Amino acid sequence: MEITTMNQAMQFHAQMLKTPNNEQGHPKSLSKIFTFSALSPSGNLNYARHILNSLRTQNSYYYNTMIRAYSDCPDPEQAISLFLAMHHQLGHYTPLPDKFTYPFVLKACSKLRQTRFGKQVHGLIYKAGFWSDRYIQNVLIYMYAGFGELGLAWNVFDKMSEKDVVSWTSIIDGFAENERPLEALKLFEQMVEDGVDPNEATVVSVLRACADSGALSVGQRVNEIVKRKELCSKSNVSTALIDMYAKCGCIDSAMRVFDETINKDVYAWTAMISGLASHGRCKEAIDLFEEMKSYGVKPDDRTMTAVLSACRNAGWVSEGLSYIRNMRKNYQLRPTIQHYGCIVDLLARTGHLNDAEEFITTMPVKPDAVLCRTLIWACKIHGEIERGERLMRNLEFLKMDSNDSGSYVLLGNVYASARKWHDKARVRDSMYRNGLVKPPGFSRIEINGVVHEFTAGDSGHLEAECIYRKLDEIKESLRNQGYNPKLSEVLLEIDDEERASQLLHHSEKLAVSFGLVKTSPGNIIRIVKNLRSCEDCHSFMKLISKIYRREIIIKDRTLFHRFRNGECSCGDYW
Repeated sequence: MEITTMNQAMQFHAQMLKTPNNEQGHPKSLSKIFTFSALSPSGNLNYARHILNSLRTQNSYYYNTMIRAYSDCPDPEQAISLFLAMHHQLGHYTPLPDKFTYPFVLKACSKLRQTRFGKQVHGLIYKAGFWSDRYIQNVLIYMYAGFGELGLAWNVFDKMSEKDVVSWTSIIDGFAENERPLEALKLFEQMVEDGVDPNEATVVSVLRACADSGALSVGQRVNEIVKRKELCSKSNVSTALIDMYAKCGCIDSAMRVFDETINKDVYAWTAMISGLASHGRCKEAIDLFEEMKSYGVKPDDRTMTAVLSACRNAGWVSEGLSYIRNMRKNYQLRPTIQHYGCIVDLLARTGHLNDAEEFITTMPVKPDAVLCRTLIWACKIHGEIERGERLMRNLEFLKMDSNDSGSYVLLGNVYASARKWHDKARVRDSMYRNGLVKPPGFSRIEINGVVHEFTAGDSGHLEAECIYRKLDEIKESLRNQGYNPKLSEVLLEIDDEERASQLLHHSEKLAVSFGLVKTSPGNIIRIVKNLRSCEDCHSFMKLISKIYRREIIIKDRTLFHRFRNGECSCGDYW
């Protein structure tokens, strides 16, 4: 009996019901009808539940299949409800949960972000004696990582007696997804050392960690694995490779992978458009978007974010406004806060502060703290301190998200740029009372396959003495070429000498100093940082590229800066 539609399933079921002792006489047929109804994309969950409820003799297969189906549906809450009914109504008609029940319940917990209930289910698993089942352990790692509970995920992983590729991939992906790419890469190295062969999912997770950390050489090694395992035809792998090369500063390599991808879906196109935009090759990004449309590929939300980012990075106001105004008409897409944020950033960067403010007040969605910070930061850049202070009051800036440290930091910086030290101290006290800490800025550089991370004033590196000695040498060379530190970048109430010292010890300057020490002349120095580059560091890098004749590629929060012969690819617009 082959079932391909629900009409067939219902007809077969009707015939069975007309037969005496139908349930006992046709157990396999009923199971097929139930399984199709529950799990097939053409099935019907309500009908499957009706079959489950009508069974006189129930077994765990029916319950597990139903819970599995609910865990995959848009409302996985029903998976938990059925599990609770199964757990609390134990008796002659209700089977006990078994080792096949719990993975689907844990999956539902993960999708619903039910952290507390997920932990309770873990306790039930332990009591039932299934804690050593590898499949359950893998799902527990996935669930805890999804909750951001990496410590608990690691505890499960570390206690496993046998780890398979799914175990390793789950923990690697957990660290990558939770913005801890360096640990993810260390785990990948350990996995390879232990002789576990990576699969498609492993490759995608590791490539993401490489993209976030700037670990180009590891990404290149993974690319070789992709070729060896013939995974190039997998669209998710190709997209991950494009993204990795673009974010590691190798936009031409990203384009090579893109050109070699045979069946390009919207994700591959979007990754390439976004990569070009972030590298300042904005016209190419827009041209590629138009080419994508000519192939009949429909853009999605992320594609439009990439297109608007290209307009923002190029300063194309009219083009950006045209794209967002026509999103509904041309692409049946409703603009989101991310799209509106790109336009506000575009208007603010180009000095159209009145237009940016009007845009915020008239857009159909409520502005978030990030969007408001964008406009207020632009007020600081363009010297409109009074407007910035008014916006903070009128938009109830701090009330938007009292747990957002970035909002407090920006407010303090605005006051500091106006030399209102008392007001900045008041903001700092508010942060302290709310238990908020400013996230540290960092810069990463990969040397011989190892990623080194620096923070401002970092002295903990094993080669710190050599790094600072080189930095002093660089400072003297740059001063001979007319370099003067931009002391206004230091928003602290300290003397000029201390300001100059603060500037010199910014994380990217330590990273480039290390790069000059450890790499040969002619090699490109690649740095990834988590914050926007300050004006002083930008000028510093331009001079280094000229004096030392080195190409330096720095990825900051939104843009790549390619320094060559004293010039930057951004044209000093960022």
